[in-house]
Amino acid sequence: MCGECGYRTVQKSTLSQHMRTHTGEKPHKCNQCDYTSVRKSSLARHHLAKHTAEKPYKCGECGYGTAQMYHLSQHMRIHTGEKPYKCDQCDYSATQKWNLDQHLRKHSGEKPYMCGECGFRTAQKSTLSTHMRTHTKPYKCDHCDYSAAQKSSLDQHLTQHTG
Repeated sequence: MCGECGYRTVQKSTLSQHMRTHTGEKPHKCNQCDYTSVRKSSLARHHLAKHTAEKPYKCGECGYGTAQMYHLSQHMRIHTGEKPYKCDQCDYSATQKWNLDQHLRKHSGEKPYMCGECGFRTAQKSTLSTHMRTHTKPYKCDHCDYSAAQKSSLDQHLTQHTG
């Protein structure tokens, strides 16, 4: 039994793997990138998905291909309309658990993503990424010192130079 969280298993090797979730130890390292994992099987899946073009699992409906059977089963929900993840507070349902988790933040008001520059908080990681551009303003005008957080703002600005 795990002394940290109460997880139980009958195999000692499974418990030692589980303990890595608490220690952060990831002994299996990809020899082609910085990816590391707790389990050797996760490393093998990573390698197949990221470093080979092999996609043995194919959708019979549209030809979508993937390296992982689980991703194909998730994809098939597009065609079947199955939405197994249901909100217990409203009639929302989702094809994937992460979509439901994100939706539930609307009910709870949870905003786990925070900007280290100004303290702005948001429920969605993509919103934080967009927000961060307000600090870096990566879109630069090559005619003057103007910079913008969004490409559309730079495009609008460029009309001043072109007349």
